[in-house]
Amino acid sequence: MNIHNFINDWLLASNNFDTEKYLEFYEPDSILDDPSVGRQFIGHKGIKDYFESYFIGYNTNTKLVNLNIKDEENVHLEVEFTGDFSEGKLGGIFDLKFKNEKIIFAKADLIH
Repeated sequence: MNIHNFINDWLLASNNFDTEKYLEFYEPDSILDDPSVGRQFIGHKGIKDYFESYFIGYNTNTKLVNLNIKDEENVHLEVEFTGDFSEGKLGGIFDLKFKNEKIIFAKADLIH
């Protein structure tokens, strides 16, 4: 798996608000943990709710700032979010764990 291409394609699907394509990057039983909203989102249904609420709902665009590939299964991303939320622009992180060339676990958080 080419991690750089994976991340670029994942962000492109996100920024295009393409829910079905976005979900293709996740294992069906994956978990997304976002302490900034105080919840875990489980499986495609939960991640779809997360994506539609916080990305589509706030017109959120995600820009990659830094990608740290720890190994073939773990990456850390620093990102910048812009959108229709009160701050207008926020820093954030994603820690991703891969299985079968898909995301099995994601931790998303905001940096204030």
